[in-house]
Amino acid sequence: MTDDQLFERGLQRRREVLGGEYVDANLSESDDFLMAFQRAVTEVAWGWAWSRPGLDDKTRSMINLAMLTALGRFEELGIYVKGALRSGVSVQEIQEVLLHTVAYCGTPAGRQAFLAAHRTLVAEGALE
Repeated sequence: MTDDQLFERGLQRRREVLGGEYVDANLSESDDFLMAFQRAVTEVAWGWAWSRPGLDDKTRSMINLAMLTALGRFEELGIYVKGALRSGVSVQEIQEVLLHTVAYCGTPAGRQAFLAAHRTLVAEGALE
């Protein structure tokens, strides 16, 4: 598969999971310098990893929530909470994933993850 084919496949998967509006905004806001990153993440994360047959989108989404919490990437967590909802992860399952991370990542990381997730869940109308 060529780089262009991998990018196109990744772009389709990225839009399916994160939403076209978010992805298109990222791409349109990227100049030539930032586009190198956009191509890399689209080809590797989405064209390769997210397109593999071994896991469904729901499972991948839950893994991402745990990894982002472990890495302390709370500013990224919101978009992946939104993606998790699009992938069929329920609010209760998101809560359970984040509770699980408290045990392994600690309460400060868990708290920040809960706050980031809560903001997104409220904004998406998944919580009142």
